[in-house]
Amino acid sequence: MRVTYFIIYLLFILVSCNQQSGDTQNLQSQIDSLQSHINKTYKPGFGEFMSSIQVHHEKLWFAGQNKNWKLADFEVNEIKEALQNIQDYCTDRPETQSLTMINPIIDSINTSIQQQNFTSFKNSFILLTTTCNNCHKATRHEFNVIKLPETPPFSNQEFKLP
Repeated sequence: MRVTYFIIYLLFILVSCNQQSGDTQNLQSQIDSLQSHINKTYKPGFGEFMSSIQVHHEKLWFAGQNKNWKLADFEVNEIKEALQNIQDYCTDRPETQSLTMINPIIDSINTSIQQQNFTSFKNSFILLTTTCNNCHKATRHEFNVIKLPETPPFSNQEFKLP
């Protein structure tokens, strides 16, 4: 988003240098047109981000179950990235404010992955799943219940180390 505003600003400066001061209405029209394009730019919705988190939640579980710590580290960071994207792009949603409750659990999972501690990982993952459901309850999405995964989300990915 900052890049877009920088481009608009740069365009404004360049055009200003080549225009006479009486042409501000034309410049404003160009700015309005660019702003209209920015406003119509696609941004994923809250549900798309949550679906992404759900997939990475599953993959994180199977990576941990197979003690594939590098994959587990990758997946937990994908969850963190999606959570950050929600905070960046879904500021208008009240649910966004509740996401901070998950940060300590993510930290706990990170620690268990770094220590390659399966018992700690399993306990932290169960707490992560419970926290997801508590967040859903707090934001009136209690109908969306997350559970421990039973089958891998993808048949074309190996979770066991080679």
